Amino acid sequence: VQLQASGGGLVQPGGSLRLSCAASGDDLDDYAVHWFRQAPGKEREEVACISSVNDWTDDGSTTYSDSVTGRFSVSRDRSKNTVLLQMNNLKPEDTAVYYCARDALYDSNCRRDATYDSWGQGTEVTVSS
Repeated sequence: VQLQASGGGLVQPGGSLRLSCAASGDDLDDYAVHWFRQAPGKEREEVACISSVNDWTDDGSTTYSDSVTGRFSVSRDRSKNTVLLQMNNLKPEDTAVYYCARDALYDSNCRRDATYDSWGQGTEVTVSS
């Protein structure tokens, strides 16, 4: 599978952006998808995850880091084989390069010991006035 992350840009504090992680070559529904970010000089941080699809009516359960809970929302656009990260009320500390990654485990939940078999190339988010 190949992942393509997009949607980053420059936004003022309090603004919103929506990132996309589009897959080609395989179906994302059967795998958890993780969103990470890495700011300059900082370690990579997982900010959100959506589990594999549970059934036709459930796009998967979600988890968030404490730093983004209540502001970020991860979802699937299953018609486009894409996972979305909606980011609201952005803060300067959200500035980072954001990456998506597909879980290596088929039918996966979001969990701390996940491994990944494909990464998007990263999309840069800058929050500044």
